Amino acid sequence: MKNSITCLVLIVLFTSCRSNTIYEEPVDLIPKDSMMMLLKDLYLATAAKNIKNKRQQRKVSYITLIYNKYNIDSLRFNRSNLYYTSKIDVYEPILNEITELLEKEQKKFTVAKKIKDSLFNDSLVKNKIKVKKAPKKKEFDFSKKMKKMEKRKKMKKMKNFELKN
Repeated sequence: MKNSITCLVLIVLFTSCRSNTIYEEPVDLIPKDSMMMLLKDLYLATAAKNIKNKRQQRKVSYITLIYNKYNIDSLRFNRSNLYYTSKIDVYEPILNEITELLEKEQKKFTVAKKIKDSLFNDSLVKNKIKVKKAPKKKEFDFSKKMKKMEKRKKMKKMKNFELKN
């Protein structure tokens, strides 16, 4: 009895380990080249979710914009992605190509950022050279102010005296 149960368990385990994950090709399958570009854009969109945009907002989902760009819906993408992931020999070269494209774009953007930063730093250096120091303010001289006030008082007295006479 024990041997028959053990044998049954082993048969079930061996048959369950068989790979049945290759799915049929969907009717509306996204072509490989379009799928590659779509996945690249989706990876960028999901990576940009935690980065602030121009409006200083985070956690904005750009995935719907990607679907609109390629004129597909999420269901079609999921069916195509499921099919490609079931065929690893087809999906792996697609992922390798996406990795290469993303690395090329990263290199291009780092070069552009260095150029932009160098231009910004050069402009700062030029502005430092052009900026002249402001002249020092003259110190306030109380004696001159007092003299002016005394002259005004004398003038008022003389006017008052003239008006009385």
